[in-house]
Amino acid sequence: MNDRIVHIVDDEAPVRASLAFLLTSAGFAVRTHDGGPSFLAGLIDPAQACLVTDLRMPEMSGVELLEALTQRGLYVPAIVITGHGDVPMAVAAMKAGAFDFIEKPFEDDVLIEAILRAGALADSRGEPAPAAAEIRQKMALLTAREQEILSGIVAGLPNKTIAYDLQISPRTVEVHRANIMSKMQAKSLPELVRMTLNVNVAQV
Repeated sequence: MNDRIVHIVDDEAPVRASLAFLLTSAGFAVRTHDGGPSFLAGLIDPAQACLVTDLRMPEMSGVELLEALTQRGLYVPAIVITGHGDVPMAVAAMKAGAFDFIEKPFEDDVLIEAILRAGALADSRGEPAPAAAEIRQKMALLTAREQEILSGIVAGLPNKTIAYDLQISPRTVEVHRANIMSKMQAKSLPELVRMTLNVNVAQV
């Protein structure tokens, strides 16, 4: 990871400056960009890049930026950050190739650790951890109702919609969701979505 350059993409100059100061202080080589197009135009060595991008930007959203990289056949480990996070956007970011999804405000260490993990995964040539077989074993522990709720989560549905579809209360969905996170040993929503997508459970 030490050889990677962290590219910060955000349309707000104070945010770029704050993140650049944080990551430079943590020992990262950093470059900043005011939007997706400028990042794409200046991307010389994707193999040595790591991306930290805002989700909501006027010219090109973080998801659209990730999709543009995919269309060009480029893989850059990416962390998406936002102050307006919700489940549908988290799922969209993960499906577009984001390694992680972080909601503002966040602790400095959360971003730094996410970048380190993303770089380590890319350096290992993208080998997923845990393996798909292990994920399937964990999914086998889910009840039928929990599997229904997991499918709704990965489809990007909010709790209220899942509750309405299954004719249960939103609070019951929250309890099942907590049980799912525990059984899957997922520490965050992005991790849960990534694990599920890795075994092609989401048919969307």
